[in-house]
Amino acid sequence: MPTFTYMTRCDGCGQCVDICPSDIMHIDKTYRRAVNIEPNFCWECYSCVKACPQHAIDVRGYADFAPLGASVTVLREEARGTVSWKITYRDGRVKEFTFPIRTTPWGSIKPPSDYAAPEAGALSSSLLAHEPDALMVEALPALPPVEPQH
Repeated sequence: MPTFTYMTRCDGCGQCVDICPSDIMHIDKTYRRAVNIEPNFCWECYSCVKACPQHAIDVRGYADFAPLGASVTVLREEARGTVSWKITYRDGRVKEFTFPIRTTPWGSIKPPSDYAAPEAGALSSSLLAHEPDALMVEALPALPPVEPQH
């Protein structure tokens, strides 16, 4: 469900631009409002929806999620720490879902400076920095290395 912006609600703050991992949320130079420049490349992470303080960013529902004629409304409630999705179907039925904005308490994630610098050999590893320790597991599942055939 790619995102779109209600231009009358958007104040051009740019929080959606700062948080978009695929760099497709931009501020229109003429109207000074947020716009998704490439909906087909939307990761559907909804970070922009969650970050928008004006509730100006919404999503278009896919047919399997919100059938033709239904509307999807997203509400970010920072005080409650939730994002709510409300689907209104053509026949008037309403379904509502509420999820936490975060799954960890605010301030609980350590900044990179709190971790030791990775060793030079870590560049050849398939693991990300500080894995598996930061994930609090002993090891990550991995395939055994493949021996080259001659």
